Amino acid sequence: MPKLTGSPVLDSLPAVIEHSRDVRTNVDRVREVAGWMAYEELPMPDYQLPFGIGQGSADETIDFVMTADSVDTAFTDFTNHTKFQVDYAGRHWSDSDALFACMKRAMDNKIPILDGKFLASVTRPELERIFAGNIAMPMLDEKMEVWHQVGAVLAADYGGRFHNFVRSCSPRLYDNGKGIIDRLVKEFPRFNDVSQYDGHTIKFYKLPQLGIWFVYSMLRKTGDFHLDDIEKMTAFADYIVPVGLRLMGITSYSEKLENAINTYTLIPRDSAWEVEIRAHCIYATALLREEINKKRTPENKIIIPQIDARFWLPYHTTSWPHHLTKTIMY
Repeated sequence: MPKLTGSPVLDSLPAVIEHSRDVRTNVDRVREVAGWMAYEELPMPDYQLPFGIGQGSADETIDFVMTADSVDTAFTDFTNHTKFQVDYAGRHWSDSDALFACMKRAMDNKIPILDGKFLASVTRPELERIFAGNIAMPMLDEKMEVWHQVGAVLAADYGGRFHNFVRSCSPRLYDNGKGIIDRLVKEFPRFNDVSQYDGHTIKFYKLPQLGIWFVYSMLRKTGDFHLDDIEKMTAFADYIVPVGLRLMGITSYSEKLENAINTYTLIPRDSAWEVEIRAHCIYATALLREEINKKRTPENKIIIPQIDARFWLPYHTTSWPHHLTKTIMY
């Protein structure tokens, strides 16, 4: 298997990629897909927060994105597979969009949901009202604990706001411990998304990367946020991108794992199956980026999150089953 390096996440993967028992990346198929995907646009996303949030305020954008990102997990009931949904501003919202809608509704009601002191002490009844929707918000107790932890750090060290933390970091993802991802995973334990595999520590960093990617995508053109090493971003290993990779034949699973996914069997967090699915998601998208860039001109070369978006956008609405893992990491 080709070895890929360039970030702490990619550098941690060889132990899984070389010794996987139930997931494999099909290198020839990667090259075949790159042969035609290289000629797609694969645009750099320009995300915008809904409901007018953060307009004219880069700091509010950072505060909202990172506060939401810390609990941007598990929007489907693990028993009956019903998705969390909410009606707000005359429209119907689901998944992460429903999270944003609930938070904006709370802001409309003068609830200081972006303030660390509030987050550190928010109660379960308050969260039930904030996240009132078609079903109880999945993993609400875990989300409350996350906000308690995050809020306590923000209140104690950063004036209660995420933008103060972000502005205090080096303008790099990784910078000998001073970069934004370096510090997110160290100072906020909920972002330290790692697993063990045959005695090796595998780094995924899904939510810390995703939150900073959203901030970068929203603010890069205004000059309010800059990163010197954005090329070190990897895919955001979740439930959806692995589905797209599997349907395109880029990855393949053992019969036993395939059957577990198709029958909605819960796959435990940190199990070999879960680690292999996520590791190959990151590896395959990185390899696809390499092969695509071989075919594109220097000014049209892409970074991995553009590949991630190429899979996530069309496949997050698919009915094809994805692996089910109860976790706060994605």
